[in-house]
Amino acid sequence: MRKIGQTNTDRPIRTDQYRQTNTDRPIAAVEPKESAQKARISRARPAGPNWSVQIGSPTLEGPHWNGQIGETALVRPKWSKTWPSCVLSSMNSITPITVPPTMTRSHEIAGILRDEILRGQFRPGERLPSERDLAARFGASRGAVREALSQIEQLRLIDIQPGGARIKEVNDASIAVLGPLLGLGAVPDAGLVDQFLDTFSALARFTATRAIPRITEVQRTDLLAQLDAMTDDLGSVESLQPKMRAFLLTLDRIADNLVVRLISNDLQAQFVERMLLLHPRPGLKLESLKALVVGMRLGVENGDGEGVAAALDIHFLSMRALVAQALTST
Repeated sequence: MRKIGQTNTDRPIRTDQYRQTNTDRPIAAVEPKESAQKARISRARPAGPNWSVQIGSPTLEGPHWNGQIGETALVRPKWSKTWPSCVLSSMNSITPITVPPTMTRSHEIAGILRDEILRGQFRPGERLPSERDLAARFGASRGAVREALSQIEQLRLIDIQPGGARIKEVNDASIAVLGPLLGLGAVPDAGLVDQFLDTFSALARFTATRAIPRITEVQRTDLLAQLDAMTDDLGSVESLQPKMRAFLLTLDRIADNLVVRLISNDLQAQFVERMLLLHPRPGLKLESLKALVVGMRLGVENGDGEGVAAALDIHFLSMRALVAQALTST
């Protein structure tokens, strides 16, 4: 019996009364291996687009879905990536599967409407359907549609007004629409690709003519060392390309023009990603690469920015011809 004034901490502990822990409790049943795996994958499957995961299969596919929404057929790109097979332990457990993040509903809707605008399905000055009609078309909430329209407005493809969203000219849009424009077809538009390369050539020329006259001896030595490394890799375009980018990046730092740097970054991010999907990829001839490196070396040694720019001009002209040929043969 508890005495008056005695606290819980003063009471003696009975060694025969322990709480039963989870490890002491008997396991009622063990799930079958196959059902346990399916349950775990079901819990790990992200909400949204259809995903297919096969037990023991090295392939995880998704997201891909061919469906009909209103009058617009959605064909989301199908991709597959090789993943390690699920490793089952003696405890019938399964290793976690890392899956790519899924696109939100508003991003899906924004992407569809953006591509329709870029394809010319809506004329400049025309109004988009109302939020209610778009929500009904996509089977989404009006909040998701409103967020999608806000994303398109950030691209400056529409102007949201009290009466609805009105289409703007593509020429007035943000630079961020160039990447989606390249991806509208199975093969990038040859004219747009040529404009990309022409712009890269102009940016490289500007950077070279601004940077070379102001280089220090230390910077000149560094640039010449990079050109020596490029000379050693003339037989391998794959090894030469990153060194070429590093050389141009060094010129960018010396030129010290933030606006040109950011424009170049944005264009490259949108262009390179899509051009890497091009097969077969265009390849420069060894003679052209040698002429490029020799011309840039002479310009750096003599402090001649125009000489470096002229070598880059010839390089980009060759690139434009090769890429145009590759696109027409694809």
